[in-house]
Amino acid sequence: MGRKKWIKAVLVSVLVFSLVIPAQVLGHDELGDINLEKGKRTNFDDITVPLLEGSKNLEFLNEVATPEMGIVRDDGLENSYADVYAHKGYAYVGTHTQNGGNGGVRVFDLKDPANPVEVSVFANNEFPLTWQEKVIVKSVNTPHFNGDLAVVSVQQLDRSHPDSKGGFLLYDVTNPVDPQKLGFWEVAKNTRGTHELYLTMQGNRAIVLAASPYTDYYTHGEQHDFQIVDVSDPTNPETLWQFDPRTLPEVDESFDGYYWDSPDGKVRRVFNHSTMADITGKYAYISMWDLGTLIFDIQDPDNPTYLGRTEFASDQQGSAHSSTLAKGGTVLIETREVYAPVRDGYEEAYGYTRIFDIKDKSNPTLLSEFKTELTYDIPDENNVTFAKTVHDPKVRGNTLYLSYYAGGVIMVDITDVSNPTEIARYTPESAYVWGVFVDQNYILASDMDSGLKVLLKNNSQK
Repeated sequence: MGRKKWIKAVLVSVLVFSLVIPAQVLGHDELGDINLEKGKRTNFDDITVPLLEGSKNLEFLNEVATPEMGIVRDDGLENSYADVYAHKGYAYVGTHTQNGGNGGVRVFDLKDPANPVEVSVFANNEFPLTWQEKVIVKSVNTPHFNGDLAVVSVQQLDRSHPDSKGGFLLYDVTNPVDPQKLGFWEVAKNTRGTHELYLTMQGNRAIVLAASPYTDYYTHGEQHDFQIVDVSDPTNPETLWQFDPRTLPEVDESFDGYYWDSPDGKVRRVFNHSTMADITGKYAYISMWDLGTLIFDIQDPDNPTYLGRTEFASDQQGSAHSSTLAKGGTVLIETREVYAPVRDGYEEAYGYTRIFDIKDKSNPTLLSEFKTELTYDIPDENNVTFAKTVHDPKVRGNTLYLSYYAGGVIMVDITDVSNPTEIARYTPESAYVWGVFVDQNYILASDMDSGLKVLLKNNSQK
């Protein structure tokens, strides 16, 4: 497919509290039929942003800081941002592929959230031509390590480079100003590496759930996309278990690690995009694209038990991208990254959010779907774009926070999970929002182009 030049949208830097906003941008499935680079903000429509009153406790939310990222590459080129995480008053921001990657993880001191200071960078010089988009940081106490552990995804831009590797790095960030490398877990060389991951504790055991897309395909089934890794000793990570989709009755031996003959008669795509665990570390939620969100009991991480999965209507593209939990773990929220809204045999729609009752984890029950005006805003041409699809979900209390690329951050009241309602929207200038993280004291958004955004509630306006 030929590349085209698109007109950039001009977005007003403002908090938008409304149910309406138009927008547009792009897609990712390395083995799919549409090859687009996610790191470039392209294919945007001009956007008019209405400013309406917000509701609930988000009415007085304000952008207070947009700190710049330092240049760490020897050639003086800038890096682009990816996901964001926060731990103990520090923001950890991953980086994407711009200018050849190797931007590492940037650490910002947020003790004064209105004046963040970049205090360190790590994981940027371990392997050439790699990028470090996802980082999870947690306090870990095992027989081998007691402190704050950072787990960082590593993906290859050029798998043919002899010194490049994919997988994930482990760092001691107990002192965030001086991160120390502890270890590395490597996935098969002919894959990109680990795309997303999650770190959880099980008693005194630290476990990483790794999503390494296309591992099954590229290794011809010798390894698989979803791996469970014991990192209790971060200097010596140990693979415990991998999931083979062929063990499911609906996936037969014709599955080649990517193409799946679905029971609905369609050929669908299956790869592991993202992982997460509940707060107890007992259950894992695995985003397997057109196979849905798979639920595992991982209390015995050496021998997990498959419980159930979400399913799609025959006319829905799958694209289960990532997930989170609500209502004490009884509700699953699944986001679907659909960037090519027009495909034969499917509804015409960009990706939207689905909400499930998972009290019975063997039988997730669809409660509702959350869509915006972006979902069906499909032009006559040039409709392949990330701009109008949902990306990542986070939940705090009864509010769902969705990173939404050109839509910014969309905040949804899920008090009644059968009737999710948009209550606020934050749209920075020329928005390309990848990730969102919610802390007690602030909301963080990572924009791929313009960087970290810090949002605070301005109580003086009450």
